[in-house]
Amino acid sequence: MSDILDALVLLTNFVLLPGLTYGSQLALGALGVTLIYGILRFANFAHGDTMAFGTMVVILITWWLQSLNISIAPLPVALLALPIGIIATIAVCLTTDRLVYRFYRRAKAPSVIYILTSIGVMFVMNGVVRFIIGPDDRRFSDGSRFLLKAGEFKQSTGLNEGLAIKLTQALTIVLTFILVVSLFRFLKRTRTGKAMRAFSDNEDLALLSGISPERVVLIAWIIASALAATAGMLYGLDKSFKPFTYFQLLLPIFASAIVGGIGHPLGAVVGGFIIAFSEVTITYAYKKFLRYLLPENWAPDSLVQFLSTDYKFAISFVILVVVLLIRPTGIFYGRST
Repeated sequence: MSDILDALVLLTNFVLLPGLTYGSQLALGALGVTLIYGILRFANFAHGDTMAFGTMVVILITWWLQSLNISIAPLPVALLALPIGIIATIAVCLTTDRLVYRFYRRAKAPSVIYILTSIGVMFVMNGVVRFIIGPDDRRFSDGSRFLLKAGEFKQSTGLNEGLAIKLTQALTIVLTFILVVSLFRFLKRTRTGKAMRAFSDNEDLALLSGISPERVVLIAWIIASALAATAGMLYGLDKSFKPFTYFQLLLPIFASAIVGGIGHPLGAVVGGFIIAFSEVTITYAYKKFLRYLLPENWAPDSLVQFLSTDYKFAISFVILVVVLLIRPTGIFYGRST
């Protein structure tokens, strides 16, 4: 019985908790992508670097607060810097929309023009972030590292494996839950949220109903920017900040949005966890896990790993291609055009 419990603890440490944490980060990122797609009808390829920009601002403010010996232990100081990061990200996105996207929106430009424009914005934003903070890894987490330490768990249970829960993991999961629930309540129960849903479903009918398109676009950018800054900060706290990593995150984020159904908020959340658990479960080495469950003479000598972690993003790409070929509208029947 203890071997089964050890195996479950091992799986929780290296699959369940990382999957929930990574899935939460992808879900927030995919929500921002799907909101912009639902309102503006284009895939925002600059979203990953928008996350990087918001995180960069959070890091700079965090370092400044840390230099003043400001602490909110056991929580990280980055939580105090997050509102400023969100405001800065909103300002950049609204400025970009006013200077770039609004021109094409008024000209009724096709979606491909928006996509190419967002790619240009992506490269500009990526360059700005690298110029300001540099291309190297940056760590900015402080406060307590663990909510539950493996050694303490071993002493209290007598098991060979210790369950370790990082504060950043718990913070990511809890904060994502609060944000997702709040966003869904906003979209379903508030007048502005209903207007956004109506505009997304049928733009012409929404205009006839007196809904202001500029106001809907404004709110969509504000929400997407806030989600991007928050997702970027949580990812940076959990791992580390490196600008190019956020560019790479664009693939699993888009895969999450498309798998769930592009333009469908619930689909973005579900897709985020599907992509995250697919990457984690396929790249995990099951050698030790199987040794707890199998007889000793059946225990494997190899890592029992389907794919190396170096190919993690390839899993997102394969899932994305398969979904586009078999079910382009995704699980929740999002927009296919």
